[in-house]
Amino acid sequence: MNRLTNKEVIFIGFMLFSMLFGAGNLIFPAYLGQAAGENVWQSVMAFIISDAGLAVLAFIAVAKSGSLNTLVNRVHPAFALLFPMAIYLSIGPALAIPRAGSLSYEMGVKPFLPPSIASSPAGLLIYTVVFFSIVFWFAKSPSKLVDRFGKILTPALLILIVLVFIKALYTDLPSFKEASLSYKNYPISQGFLDGYQTMDAIGALIYGIMFTNIFRSKKITGKSSQVKYLVMVGLISASLLAFCYLIIAYLGASASMFGKVDNGAIVLSTILHQLFGPTGKIVLGFIFTLACLSVSIGLITSCAQYFSTIIPKFSYTRWAILLCLTSGLVANLGLSQIIKVSVPVLGIMYPMAIALIILGLLPDRFPFQERSVYVGTIGLIGLFSVLDIINSSLLQGSFSEVFSLIPLYDKGFGWVIPGLIGFTCGIIFEKLSFTKIVTHKETV
Repeated sequence: MNRLTNKEVIFIGFMLFSMLFGAGNLIFPAYLGQAAGENVWQSVMAFIISDAGLAVLAFIAVAKSGSLNTLVNRVHPAFALLFPMAIYLSIGPALAIPRAGSLSYEMGVKPFLPPSIASSPAGLLIYTVVFFSIVFWFAKSPSKLVDRFGKILTPALLILIVLVFIKALYTDLPSFKEASLSYKNYPISQGFLDGYQTMDAIGALIYGIMFTNIFRSKKITGKSSQVKYLVMVGLISASLLAFCYLIIAYLGASASMFGKVDNGAIVLSTILHQLFGPTGKIVLGFIFTLACLSVSIGLITSCAQYFSTIIPKFSYTRWAILLCLTSGLVANLGLSQIIKVSVPVLGIMYPMAIALIILGLLPDRFPFQERSVYVGTIGLIGLFSVLDIINSSLLQGSFSEVFSLIPLYDKGFGWVIPGLIGFTCGIIFEKLSFTKIVTHKETV
């Protein structure tokens, strides 16, 4: 049986890090640091758990189940079709990839353009054509991704982040300010909720198809070996993510800001100007461009591999081209519109994804892996999440008083109780069904 060398495991871990570390992984911990202030360490640790921690658990859950398809089929065949499709669309051409392309333009190129071009839609259009052409060049040969990520993109990105951190250590920065917003009273729960925005946990659920292909190319067929390597790769990636989040949150908390701050991009721009002066824009531009380029390549590759398996008449290369074109078009809608849409979508998908990961990690012994347990848990969580989003987005919070009666709702975890109820009902149903079957057999 073939095995991976330590060098290959490290390079694949670097590749996974680059595929997960994109625009949101830069701006959200920076904003968290600025808003959390003196509570930054509690918030960022919760952020790391909901982002890197859940991503690793997602890898283990999928590996333990055999595949994402096996895991989602435990709920229902219809769910097995719709939920992965929703994930691929949200982290693919509908939200995450366009967000990366748009944000890399906003932070990496737009500040250096003449005002006439910067204010014109033509600037973003030209940039997205170039950006997604580069993405396609990297993504067109999936077998070469390990070398391209491990030897080029990931080291370059990490070196830039470390250099910024070293500069911050030797610069007299202001002390952390008082925490604001939800970070003052609920620093841990708010930090955990912020981790949703990176989409890494749902991204990790679907990256399995890419690693399956890597294992196949390396002739590693044993399930136990694949699980072992996925855990090792996941831990390497999670460690790198945690390292970067601690640095970025620290930088965000150290930034001297005045007035209300809308997003982490402004925070990073401010702190890098404090550290490097006008040169800070160049450093920030390189960091954003590398991060957004890396995550877009990984997402295009994974999405193209998925869609080419469900519609094989359309080749991987054609899917990669179509996804790049679609992502480029959506990116031209602008960053604010993309982020505005992402909040309700993730509010529905993330609780179900977390529940699916937890269920996938439970022991295989009866009744944890039975369909009624999955249907009860995922069904009630999904129903609650949809009603909550309808209330907050369409009904302007008309029923918020009713929802507030649910424990943990004010902290953003109102879905936990419906999930536990569904889980309990599923177990009771399976126990009763099992008892009836045994009684019937004994009677016969």
